[in-house]
Amino acid sequence: MSPRSPLIRLLTHLRLLARRKARHLSRLSRKSVQMVVLLGGAALVAIVSLGFAWLADLALEWNARWVERAGWAALIVLPFSLAGLRWLTLRFAPNAAGSGIPQVIAGLSLPPGPGQTSLVSLRQTLWKIPLAFGGMLAGASIGREGPSVQVGAAVMLAWGEFWKRQGVKLRGFHANELIAAGAAGGLAAAFNAPLAGVIFAIEELGRGTVLRWQRLVLIGVLASGFLVVAIAGNNPYFGVFEGKAFTEQMLVWVLAAGIVNGALGGLFAWLLGKGAAGIAPLRWRDRIVAHPILTAFGLGLVVALIGLLTQGAVYGTGYSVAAGQLSGEHPAPTGFGLAKIAATVASYWAGIPGGIFTPALTAGAGIGEHLWQLTGAAVDPRVLVLLSMAAFLAAATQAPLTASVVVMEMTGSQPMLFWLLVASLTASVVSRQFSPHAFYHLAAGRFRRQALALQGKAGNANG
Repeated sequence: MSPRSPLIRLLTHLRLLARRKARHLSRLSRKSVQMVVLLGGAALVAIVSLGFAWLADLALEWNARWVERAGWAALIVLPFSLAGLRWLTLRFAPNAAGSGIPQVIAGLSLPPGPGQTSLVSLRQTLWKIPLAFGGMLAGASIGREGPSVQVGAAVMLAWGEFWKRQGVKLRGFHANELIAAGAAGGLAAAFNAPLAGVIFAIEELGRGTVLRWQRLVLIGVLASGFLVVAIAGNNPYFGVFEGKAFTEQMLVWVLAAGIVNGALGGLFAWLLGKGAAGIAPLRWRDRIVAHPILTAFGLGLVVALIGLLTQGAVYGTGYSVAAGQLSGEHPAPTGFGLAKIAATVASYWAGIPGGIFTPALTAGAGIGEHLWQLTGAAVDPRVLVLLSMAAFLAAATQAPLTASVVVMEMTGSQPMLFWLLVASLTASVVSRQFSPHAFYHLAAGRFRRQALALQGKAGNANG
């Protein structure tokens, strides 16, 4: 044996070891870059959501001021505003209409390409912010949380695509994962509810779609929520709930809240899905479809009339009314729950950008107070308000886990989570008897067909 062989073997071993270390460091480097890019996108989603929240609060504040000074002006402001917003939406951002959550779900069901990108296009989606601001300023019964989901998806997708163009390899971050992480992060940031964002991603966005729930994607969702908590503080959206479960007949009241809200929430979802043309007499349907701006004008007049009957309580999200009910300090105006449902349906039918998440929660709060009035004031109204918020949202979306966790985090009511789940599950089951298909997914089907049709036209033109 050569005397140099041990030295050669040692050098060979060291060379192989060095190569393995280099590969290991290379993998660590790629993972570090991925993590930095992910956290940067999460931070961007959180910042955009916070800015959107600030604008929404400003719009609601200004709306309250002009309504207090000249409430009658809503008969002029709302019809013309909704008509103008509808025109702007059709002209500049047709895929920004409505909530935004159906567009994200539709995008996740499509293969990567022009059709998918059109539904979460940053250029179109950013229109959602000023248009939703205008709607809330005018008094439309809309929220910003659904739009925050679409905006978050568009921001995260654009952020990921930007780094891919720079040559950064983002393994595991395909278009669907970027969209889902941004969308759920937008919800988590909008509600200041990180856990709810994760549940929403799994229960709502993951339903009927193929997603690889990798660790980094879930980290991105949580990061967006926790960044908002770090910046804005760990303050529940509706304040801390101080009520307690009843010592007697709690299950009876929980089931009652679930059944009543399930029926009303199912009807609410059915109406949203049908649209104005869907429930109108046959002789009017073609006119409604052919004249969307005139239809929005008429629906704005309907919202204004409901607002005058409720002293403006139905305008915007209805946040202040629900917060007052949960604290037990300010009861809602008579008939607020049913009026809020009607105003939200009319606002959604107008086809302007704006979500139904918070309006559904506040409508549920109003229904909870209606239930309490039926009890003859025999129980704590705050408990029925809390249960009804979760139950109505669960009925409207058929996503009981998301509804329960969202309400828990928005009200700091962790001890009530079990009862929130029971009420939400009951409401979801009852809702299906009125609206067999989940509203967001029903609406997503329409956006998906539109995207495929546009993609087909583009393909034919190129061919």
